Amino acid sequence: MSPSFDFREPDRFTTGAVGPPGQRVFYLQAAEGSQVATLKLEKQQVIALADYLERVLSDLPPVEPDRSTGLELVEPLDPAWVVGPLGVAYDERDDRVVLVAEELLTDEDHEPDDGASARFYLDRDQVASFIDLARQLVEAGRPPCVLCGLPMDPDGHVCPRSN
Repeated sequence: MSPSFDFREPDRFTTGAVGPPGQRVFYLQAAEGSQVATLKLEKQQVIALADYLERVLSDLPPVEPDRSTGLELVEPLDPAWVVGPLGVAYDERDDRVVLVAEELLTDEDHEPDDGASARFYLDRDQVASFIDLARQLVEAGRPPCVLCGLPMDPDGHVCPRSN
């Protein structure tokens, strides 16, 4: 069974990608004290999470992201598990955005409660920094085709609109 995580006051919360554009592997990582949680996820999950978190922050007093804290991934990048569903809530009492990630279960033999989960209680500054970094990561990928919008490989691509 995969490990679960519950970070009430994470020291860091970040995302990153490893590999060349088109073949990158995306990670979500948090640390609290000496414990580090590294999870693997898809690029679409990173940008969807950033978009949603941006909407959450838009309803709260603004903060400036503090880029003085390191947002690079901590090695070794050995993900505990692959992220499936993501959930976000706001804890008004503690002024924290709560992110819940659940393990993606692909084997039919698993019961719904068998999967691991990670719960991160993030301050608004951590959330704002994550949003900025996620946007930079996605923009650093393969450029979109001007005709169809699909990502282009370094040697081009077969555009469905070029027929």
